Amino acid sequence: MIILDGKKTSSDIKNEIAAEVISLIDKGMKKPHLAAILVGDNGASETYVNAKVKACNRVGYDSTLVRLDENITEEFLVKEIIKINKNDSIDGLIVQLPLPKHINEKKIINTISVEKDVDGFHPLNIGNMTLNLPSFIPATPAGILELLDRYKIETLGKNCVVLGRSHIVGLPISILMARNNQPGNSTVTIVHSKSKNIKDICRKADILIVALGIANFVTKDMLKEGVCIIDVGITRVKSDKTKSGWKLIGDVDFENVRDTCSYITPVPGGVGPMTIAMLLKNTLLASKSKI
Repeated sequence: MIILDGKKTSSDIKNEIAAEVISLIDKGMKKPHLAAILVGDNGASETYVNAKVKACNRVGYDSTLVRLDENITEEFLVKEIIKINKNDSIDGLIVQLPLPKHINEKKIINTISVEKDVDGFHPLNIGNMTLNLPSFIPATPAGILELLDRYKIETLGKNCVVLGRSHIVGLPISILMARNNQPGNSTVTIVHSKSKNIKDICRKADILIVALGIANFVTKDMLKEGVCIIDVGITRVKSDKTKSGWKLIGDVDFENVRDTCSYITPVPGGVGPMTIAMLLKNTLLASKSKI
């Protein structure tokens, strides 16, 4: 079994980006600039946004964090987004999800300029991705592709099973794995809550991508020998073995399956770090598109 080390791979990508930023500056060009809007005081969202700001600092980007009260109106948030859309000094914009219930997430995503939508959630970016046209690919699916590519995992003609059909991970990665690209050219099956014979479907997978958010859902009896597992899920559970009293586990029962798979992403340290690295990469692409 080989661990797909997202922490190391993301660090390598950040080093590559940092070197490219230095090159841009040496040529008299500006630093890439990423803006993030955080609405409310959700603890997890705060952690994610702070990690993104820290990553920007590491690679030499400029960053702007706009903090807004949880009780702002949808109209106010839309105006803030339009303001950033019109700011030529900012290359990429993310609005941290989830948003308060009184704000329509789809409307907010659609308001972000397609050229600055480095999260890759805008319908036009999703459409271009589906058609294999230039687009910003959602960061988590992009990170999965990057891991497969850098570890030279063969995907052509392989059976790929995706557990989960979210718009953020499941659906995009199913499209990307089927595209005529490398990585890609797989035969893809999507499994969801209404699927039948899930174990039988999973046992046929050469590559299993799991994005359910259900701790330890995948066990050894669901796998065939030599499968490559990409575990996107992350759940915080109580633990008496850590100082914090909590630990993070994935959708795959790691210890139970480790002797069956050929490759596997750990949780934490697998797909998670790749997501931020690919967000930085999308921001660099957005900046260079203006050159």
